[in-house]
Amino acid sequence: MYENAKSSRETSNADTKDLQILLSGKHPITVIETFDELRARDLLIKVFKRLQLPTYIWTCTKGLEYSGLELEDSQSDQRALSTVEPEAMLKHIRYTRPAGAYILCDFHPFLEEPKVVRFLKEIALHHQTCGHRIVLLSHQLALPAELKRLGSKTSLSLPSEEEIYHLVREEAREWANRNRGARIKTDQATLNSLVRNLKGLTHQDVRHLAHGAISDDGAITESDLQSVTKSKFALMDMEGVLHYEYDTASMADLAGLQAFKQWLEQRKPMIAPAIAGQQEADAGAGYRLDQPRGVLLFGVQGGGKSLAAKAVAGALSLPLLRLDMGALYNKYIGETERNLRDALALADLMHPCVLWIDEIEKGLAEDQESGVSKRVLGTLLTWMAEHQSRVFLVATSNDISALPPELIRKGRFDEVFFVDLPCPSSRHEIFCVHMRKRSLQPEDYDLNDLVDITEGFTGAEIEQAIVSAMFHAVSAEAHVDQVSLRRAIEQTQPLSVLMREKLEKLQSWAELRAVRAN
Repeated sequence: MYENAKSSRETSNADTKDLQILLSGKHPITVIETFDELRARDLLIKVFKRLQLPTYIWTCTKGLEYSGLELEDSQSDQRALSTVEPEAMLKHIRYTRPAGAYILCDFHPFLEEPKVVRFLKEIALHHQTCGHRIVLLSHQLALPAELKRLGSKTSLSLPSEEEIYHLVREEAREWANRNRGARIKTDQATLNSLVRNLKGLTHQDVRHLAHGAISDDGAITESDLQSVTKSKFALMDMEGVLHYEYDTASMADLAGLQAFKQWLEQRKPMIAPAIAGQQEADAGAGYRLDQPRGVLLFGVQGGGKSLAAKAVAGALSLPLLRLDMGALYNKYIGETERNLRDALALADLMHPCVLWIDEIEKGLAEDQESGVSKRVLGTLLTWMAEHQSRVFLVATSNDISALPPELIRKGRFDEVFFVDLPCPSSRHEIFCVHMRKRSLQPEDYDLNDLVDITEGFTGAEIEQAIVSAMFHAVSAEAHVDQVSLRRAIEQTQPLSVLMREKLEKLQSWAELRAVRAN
């Protein structure tokens, strides 16, 4: 507990030190983007006190208010009332002496007004003579072009895992005090998962979600984790772009793909050394090996690529995040790249984790006329090359020919796997998996016969044939027998027939360019 409290103080001191260096510099205007306004204000007041600058805080509801504890003069209420309007407030600052520090909260809507921008520019241009410091504090703010060279931008650091532990325990202690010293019910594994799920949030949001997890029943359980994660993604506005996948899979659920399974098993100690029972330092058995960064799975639709991505997360016991590239383009114009950067930053903060980019060609296809796709590609490639977090990337694609060559060249991914139509042994395994999932006993059927007549079927097509036979049996109040399964299979036209030419072209392309997953 002492170490966590110490870490919290060290992080706060580091933020204070960084702000002091920034606010002592040449730029008279500083932009701070954060949702944690109260913490930012406290840190700024502390910094300006060290810099011996009287500090005032402005809001559009109260005007300018002095932040000190000393008694104000009799004109303070009148000043606050007269400075509610932004133009009047900036005019007051422009002609006020001596130097002061002014924290302007939620000022972003007023930066479209010419007089407001001009007043800010005049204050900044006269900084050498008046010495004023302006801090624009908002959740999101972009300086107009005429102010960019006069200002600087920063953000507050987010709490580390140690700090999050400290904040959760503080909330637990407060709950215990309100409930006659009752103890919080949890276990270390669940607590660790809660802390990991709270990464990427501000101090204020961590407290809020931790309080919600504890206050209802005085316990931190598995059911709280899903609620916390859902609330977190809502807070970070990642719904629709980045999803937390609660339902992962195991390698036992994935029929076939033996080469891919073996490849992953060999690299498991390097991707998740703690899960593999090894220390990170000796995961490479004495060799200097780079951390595996990701794989690309492409092939026929319904071949099991999506299930493979879920199975990777399940095999590594890591959280799975799914990035929907298509949804990036459904956001506001000009924000596509920002949405991708925010999503990748959140994945970095939640490491170790598996990041699954589903149908990656939807966002990076070469034939898109808009330049946005090229900027999105550049953002993704930069992150793939530079990120140092333990984020293992799994990208899936139905049409690899639509992907730009910069993405699929050697070195971008650790390996490129081709998921082909399942072989006979894989089809046998697929029948067993889906039958057992639906309470059918594989030994009651002639699977060799079913395997023979499903040549050219994908795993998804075999599954749907079983489902179709079950629906038919239920409606007829009969048992699912060999005849009904054969009938359902014979009524199915697989993709290998419907799109034979396209599939043959894909198989030919993959022959010398990719590793077969099976």
